Amino acid sequence: MGSLSIRLSESLHKRLKEMGEKEGISMNQFVTLAVNEKVSSMMTVDYLKERAKKRDRKTFEELLEKVPDTEPEEFDKL
Repeated sequence: MGSLSIRLSESLHKRLKEMGEKEGISMNQFVTLAVNEKVSSMMTVDYLKERAKKRDRKTFEELLEKVPDTEPEEFDKL
């Protein structure tokens, strides 16, 4: 396991401590989870971009035509 030393403003440090306590985890665990979420989202974007390069607009539009034009279920409405 690697380690990382970072400098944070006092206000951000305080906020991290509060958020960790609120979640019932250490500040270290909170930062690890936050970094993991960010890395995962960036990897997902990269993955989707690569998948998109292998497809074409025409096929996408043909698939959209197959989607029924119906109202969403009540629990799915915004």
